[in-house]
Amino acid sequence: QVQLVESGGGLVQAGGSLRLSCTVSGRTSGTLAMGWFRQAPGKEREFLAAISWLGTSTYADSVKGRFTCSRENAKNTVYLQMNNLKPEDTALFYCAAAKLYSDVAGGRPDYWGQGTQVTVSS
Repeated sequence: QVQLVESGGGLVQAGGSLRLSCTVSGRTSGTLAMGWFRQAPGKEREFLAAISWLGTSTYADSVKGRFTCSRENAKNTVYLQMNNLKPEDTALFYCAAAKLYSDVAGGRPDYWGQGTQVTVSS
């Protein structure tokens, strides 16, 4: 069993920054690939970023250059640094994990967090 707990969401003005964190625990958490998704009201869940155990990462075009995904394996934590936030970034942000990097990057993770709300005001 793997548990993912996100934190760091909140309300920020357009142009501002936030850093989300996701702490992983459980028996198989050691070498999981991780990632971030978001879901805005009335929209499908959207892939944002994936990062492998060794730090290889990939991003959705919509956030490339503004969002950076990183991880600290010793702390079982993955981060999403979000800069130059826009009102259209408002969504519930989810941390996700999978044994295979391709599953995270392909939108098919094995595990999900509960989500943390990010609201960007104009």
